[in-house]
Amino acid sequence: QVQLVESGGGLVQPGGSLRLSCATSRSAFSIHTVGWYRQASGKERELVAALTSGGTTNYADSVKGRFTISKDNAKNTVSLQMNSLKPEDTAVYYCNADVTRGYVRYPQLWGQGTLVTVSS
Repeated sequence: QVQLVESGGGLVQPGGSLRLSCATSRSAFSIHTVGWYRQASGKERELVAALTSGGTTNYADSVKGRFTISKDNAKNTVSLQMNSLKPEDTAVYYCNADVTRGYVRYPQLWGQGTLVTVSS
């Protein structure tokens, strides 16, 4: 079984930056269409940024110009660079992706989440 593993969360002051990463728990698995979601306390999970296998990106209006999603094909990881962070960005961030190994596809896998706290 393969899982997605997020890392990079933590506490940061307003205006600061963090870089989240998402990788598969086992090697020889490839990440394809991927989305970063977040869920703040008491709120529904929302899509923050998405990257298709063709390279198309999509961002929530609330993070446009501040967040950047990217994929490192050599390392088979997906990152979310978050700049100019605001207290309202505080949430648990989740990676969701289609993963393949050869001809076997594992659709819509979720990671366990990583907490981002923006506070002074």
